[in-house]
Amino acid sequence: MSTAALITLVRSGGNQVRRRVLLSSRLLQEDLRVTPTCHSSTSDPRCSRFDPDGSGRPATWDSFGIWDNRIDEPILLPPSIKYGKPIPKISLENVGCASNIGKRKENEDRFGFAQLTEEVLYFAVYDGHGGPAAADFCHTHMERCIMDLLPEEKDLETVLTLAFLEIDKAFSRHAHLSADVKIPICCVQDQLFQRVHRSVDNVTLMQQFQNQATLLTSGTTATVALLQDGIELVVASVGDSRALLCRKGKPMKLTTDHTPERKDEKERVKKCGGFVAWNSVGQPHVNGRLAMTRSIGDLDLKTSGVIAEPETMRIKLYHADDSFLVLTTDGINFMVNSQEICDFVNQCHDPNEAAHAVTEQAIHYGAEDNSTAVVVPFGAWGKYKNSEINFSFSRSLASSGRWA
Repeated sequence: MSTAALITLVRSGGNQVRRRVLLSSRLLQEDLRVTPTCHSSTSDPRCSRFDPDGSGRPATWDSFGIWDNRIDEPILLPPSIKYGKPIPKISLENVGCASNIGKRKENEDRFGFAQLTEEVLYFAVYDGHGGPAAADFCHTHMERCIMDLLPEEKDLETVLTLAFLEIDKAFSRHAHLSADVKIPICCVQDQLFQRVHRSVDNVTLMQQFQNQATLLTSGTTATVALLQDGIELVVASVGDSRALLCRKGKPMKLTTDHTPERKDEKERVKKCGGFVAWNSVGQPHVNGRLAMTRSIGDLDLKTSGVIAEPETMRIKLYHADDSFLVLTTDGINFMVNSQEICDFVNQCHDPNEAAHAVTEQAIHYGAEDNSTAVVVPFGAWGKYKNSEINFSFSRSLASSGRWA
């Protein structure tokens, strides 16, 4: 598509786009020799007719997958010129999110999204275990860490890898700084323990010791996505939280769970001196404690092969085909499969409704864990629908454990 043809398309898209065209007119002065005729249809806001190549075939916004008239977003003009096709702006206002505590006493899931720079958006979910300390730490510091790395490193996969490793090191420093409190020797002598425990100061000391132990065993999954120029998507992940892209109504997995069931992960754990043990229901755990082989935190297992280095994936979006990105924690993943997630989201009118629908469906299927979903709409939002969603009543009862 020529630059002039692209601008003609943009000008026909509405007043919001027209303002961006005027701001960028200086970039297009060199290509004013071709001026195609554009006729706008006022009766149908979804259709913008133009004929830049003289073919006589009209083109519509839907042919480019621009929101299917459900989400009104302008076009990102500089990236559209750079990549030679219309790229819709992804507004954080349209991002949907929901988090459900399930049947747990505390919600240890965390999520976030933000605009880091003019070109880069950030989306993340963290699923804490052993307390929320590690998930809180990531939620608080990951954005800033990535922002500090962006000016120094252009490759977003490298940025995310460095950020994960740096956050893990920072959490370790934070935990060990909290370990400066020393427990008096009398606290471990049976004959004096009761007398010491009655002291208010020493009770506080014992609480600090317990908090220190919690920091050393607290950990979190991390699934972080960066979107650059509205088209370059990079995802990094440790643990078993997931990211999937819905393309033409079908799920495309962007992450792979880090569990001891993976042969490569199991071998690394063993080489580092750790071991894998199975619990009473047949689930493998590192050193009999952790159900994942990569995480941020879990400092007591770092010497046993549990690492914070993420696996990354880069993908280019096609807004005519890609409906949304969804980030989920294992409270959802263990109950709802990827195709079901796509189908549930595609039935919803907006991303916020979709995020709540996914978490509620996981609870309906019997999830007891915390469940969190972040839904990011793309150009083909609303374009692919599955009119039939199958529900299994027997599956719901079996999943709940009440009748198993």
